[in-house]
Amino acid sequence: QVQLVESGGGSVQAGGSLKLSCAASEFTYNNFAMGWFRQAPGKEREGVAALDSDGSTSYADSVKGRFTISQDNAKNTLYLQMNSLKPEDTAMYYCAADFLHAIATTSEAFFNYWGQGTQVTVSS
Repeated sequence: QVQLVESGGGSVQAGGSLKLSCAASEFTYNNFAMGWFRQAPGKEREGVAALDSDGSTSYADSVKGRFTISQDNAKNTLYLQMNSLKPEDTAMYYCAADFLHAIATTSEAFFNYWGQGTQVTVSS
């Protein structure tokens, strides 16, 4: 059972930056995908960014050019660098992992391991 623990959330003013981290318990899968999702109050959860073991990445249109997803395999850690933050980026951010399809997709249907989330609040 893979466990995911997010950190790095917080409060920031519009235009600021935050870097989220997701520490994954050790896993031995060669093929995988990991992603970031977010859910704002009263809204459905949406995909933000994802990457797979081939190095492919995928981003939601709303964050392209502002957010960057990356990983440190040695540390089993996934990152999300968020720049030029906007109030509409305010949400609970979740890390997710998939070892079956291993496709860089922002569709949550492909992911079956989830973290508890970390809150990001952007004030205007």
